[in-house]
Amino acid sequence: MSPVAVVVGPPGAGKTTIGEGLAAALGVGFRDTDADVEAGAGKPITDIFTQDGEPVFRAAEAAAVATALVEHDGVLALGGGAILADATRALLVGHTVVFLNVGMAEGVRRSGLSAARPLLAGVNPRATFKLLLDQRLPLYREVATLEVPTDDGTPEDIIANLVAALGARTGTTPEGEQ
Repeated sequence: MSPVAVVVGPPGAGKTTIGEGLAAALGVGFRDTDADVEAGAGKPITDIFTQDGEPVFRAAEAAAVATALVEHDGVLALGGGAILADATRALLVGHTVVFLNVGMAEGVRRSGLSAARPLLAGVNPRATFKLLLDQRLPLYREVATLEVPTDDGTPEDIIANLVAALGARTGTTPEGEQ
């Protein structure tokens, strides 16, 4: 079993919105490894960060990704920092990985510098977001088989383009189409 697509990107890129829409369009299930981590820990990610620390979260995240890659055959969304782990990047080889690329201004606007995003909660969230992008952009591109800009265009347009791109790669069409 292998996911139809694995969705990666920074905070605010639209991993959940696009991932859920893509799964619906393809007629497959959607899974988010952040939700898996929260379910396994029995608490929100912000609590894991503050109570247990980032290393504990990252270990749980890596384990959740490894499990989901073998258990899930739909669309799988990874947390924004999941690609930081060498082991996770290695596991993504051979999978269809969609990198949802968002620019700094749009990512900051969409994420709202929310306290629910523990790495953006700080003295200068915009500078932190820029640092995240600078650090992670090469890693997203390393694992990506498709890169999709998300600053412009509606989720519906992005999903339609992804469905077409994925169909072209696999020779299939969305469920129900001939």
